[in-house]
Amino acid sequence: MHVATIDLATALNLRQQGALLVDVRAPAEFAEATIPGAVNIPIFSDTERAEVGTVYKQQGKAAARQLGVELVAPKIPQMVAAVRAAAVGRSGPVIVFCWRGGMRSQAMTAFFELAGLPARQLEGGHKGFRRRVLDDLNTGLWGRVLVLRGLTGVGKTLMLNRLGAEGYPVIDLEGLAHHRGSAFGNLGLPAQPGQKLFEARLWDALRQLPACGYILVEGESRHIGRLQVPDTLFSAMQLEPSLWLEASLAARVRCILDDYPALDAARTAFERPIIALKERLGAAKVDELLALLQSGAWEDLVRELMVNYYDPLYEHTRPAQRIEIDITEPQSAVEPLRQAIATLLAQPAPVAAQLQEGL
Repeated sequence: MHVATIDLATALNLRQQGALLVDVRAPAEFAEATIPGAVNIPIFSDTERAEVGTVYKQQGKAAARQLGVELVAPKIPQMVAAVRAAAVGRSGPVIVFCWRGGMRSQAMTAFFELAGLPARQLEGGHKGFRRRVLDDLNTGLWGRVLVLRGLTGVGKTLMLNRLGAEGYPVIDLEGLAHHRGSAFGNLGLPAQPGQKLFEARLWDALRQLPACGYILVEGESRHIGRLQVPDTLFSAMQLEPSLWLEASLAARVRCILDDYPALDAARTAFERPIIALKERLGAAKVDELLALLQSGAWEDLVRELMVNYYDPLYEHTRPAQRIEIDITEPQSAVEPLRQAIATLLAQPAPVAAQLQEGL
């Protein structure tokens, strides 16, 4: 069976122009990681994929292929219809991929072509894309990395979003990770993606930015929830003097309350993270926090968490080399932040040897 193929670089360029990417792997494979923007039209269900794999091991390739044909044949009209619907309004060929650019994507590319859908099989499949992501992240796609830091609730994400809206090259790591990076960081957010999908989304977000020679990110620890910031990016985040945001305790409490809507409806979700603080804060303080939670005294609860947990925990993130910007009044804070960014960019880029010098 011969089908037309397409290399990864060309496929990614066509994706930018609106081409449809179709991942024909099983749903579990797709959920673990895929090319951002691809749709999943699986040739096998998870159960069927496992069944074919078992037959391959026990009876050999020919038997596995026969089973695959029997499982797929009834689905072909439905899969063609799904691709046709997904391709409405798109331009360019349908680009089909599986794990390594093997039989699954080859077969479906042929079927789509027979149905009158221009289709190409992606050379190297998702494995080739994954290699590209790792190579680019290890090399570094970002140039200089300017980091907004500050105590919890100071409004780092808010400031990043405002700068991004003005065209600054912003990467929202917490948004990509579906986590706010704290003990309560996953509340009210979708489930975190897997590490591979997180890295693919980060790679894609970096490629979407204008070529400014730098990016802006929020200060993070090495882990955001259960996900890890790639080592090269995390190291680059330590090099520059920090843009340290300051705000009053009252302003930070307001920011946190704004960031967690519908608190009363989610009250029970806060119990477990608070109980988990018992070893650090002691049983008496945790009981006090739980009482505030049960009474709905949200402002008091957030203030107590700030003073007793967050501020002592994160005070060490205040670096020696920093530019301080007061954002107690967020509406008037963007201009000093713009000026601080310009000041940093006017200075020579630090080198890695400076990493140990007071940062």
